Amino acid sequence: MFMLAHIDPFTQSASDEEISRLAEMFRLMGDSSRLRIILCCLHQPISVSDIAELLGLSQSLVSNHLRLLRGARIVRAERRGKQVFYVAADAHIQCVIEDMVAHVGEPGSTGGQH
Repeated sequence: MFMLAHIDPFTQSASDEEISRLAEMFRLMGDSSRLRIILCCLHQPISVSDIAELLGLSQSLVSNHLRLLRGARIVRAERRGKQVFYVAADAHIQCVIEDMVAHVGEPGSTGGQH
């Protein structure tokens, strides 16, 4: 028998809108190019041109991805003179990405065990 008592309170009280926003954030982060962009922005502000150069992508493609990530509050923009730099929106984003990177890197984390 399935018991609801062990389910996180957020899971029980989350609205459909909150669940939809969360799913959209994970969808955006699920694209490998966008995830690589987020990793570039994780710890310090970086310009579009520097991201494009590091990842071997066009500036217009990076800008488009950043627009989507900014709209979902995954990254934030900081203007310095005429240049715009992007950085992870907050510590929550940093923690989620860092935790998942650590999880993927764990030895023996395959096999379907819970």
